[in-house]
Amino acid sequence: MAERLLVTGGAGFMGSNFVQYLLSFSNEFEITVLDALTYAGSISNLSKVADRINFIHGDIRNVELVEDICLNIDTIVNFAAETHNDNSLSGPDVFINTNIHGTYNLIQSAIKNNIRFHQISTDEVYGDMPINSKERFDETTPFKPSSPYSASKAAADLLVKAWHRSFGLQATISHSSNNFGPNQFPEKFIPFSLRLVRDGKKMKIYGNGRNVRDWLYVEDHSSAILSILKRGKIGESYNISNEQLYNNLEVAEMINTAFNKPKDNFEFIEDRPGHDLQYAMSSEKIREQTGWEPKGPSLNQWLGSLNN
Repeated sequence: MAERLLVTGGAGFMGSNFVQYLLSFSNEFEITVLDALTYAGSISNLSKVADRINFIHGDIRNVELVEDICLNIDTIVNFAAETHNDNSLSGPDVFINTNIHGTYNLIQSAIKNNIRFHQISTDEVYGDMPINSKERFDETTPFKPSSPYSASKAAADLLVKAWHRSFGLQATISHSSNNFGPNQFPEKFIPFSLRLVRDGKKMKIYGNGRNVRDWLYVEDHSSAILSILKRGKIGESYNISNEQLYNNLEVAEMINTAFNKPKDNFEFIEDRPGHDLQYAMSSEKIREQTGWEPKGPSLNQWLGSLNN
């Protein structure tokens, strides 16, 4: 009998890629997608698998809806979140309501119905480190969030941990580095930059462009989540990283090269408040415990393929 899987936020960038990844090679899951279809989610992201899923337009903050859906679910994978740092600085309320209260609703229903729960989180909960640091965040690194977005994700993670310990929630958590790949909403740095370049405009880079991010192909993220669902240990957290560290200037140079643009095809803009300097994570634990390995492509390879 197929495992009944609820993917919340499944019409967004990472969620839709995860759903398509599962259905590309497996019939072992009966998938329900719950998505509020806010500005960053689109049903078109699931068009290739629309006839193989049960789609529900709704919000994880809706207690009655969540409880009704969870009567017939075995596992929840929670991608649903507000994720844009800039928006969290100008309007944090929706981040608190969705990322914290929404997650609370899900874990309460998971407890009530004995549902396995996996929380999708971010490396941003760990805060940042100095540029050019050789350190790596691991699963024991204390949380030190810098923005309302990362603080709300850290709070949700702590709820999951507390409900596991106090109420027996059968849960795991994953912290992913920055994803890249198809269907990413254009508010994020790479798709936004690609749109500007294709429109013949210069890219916009915060501050001095030296901020470093850890980049991961979205299908590698999907395969990592599946490996945790299959072989991860209940109660554990796992960092997901390919340890591809590039600053924003280096990413801009890759994009300019891929699209045959001048190296200086960008302009600096005022930095955002609290802008984290560098993220870098160790993925040793997930590799050792589940056997997961990223397969790529690298960020440079993927960007190069877009202009073919």
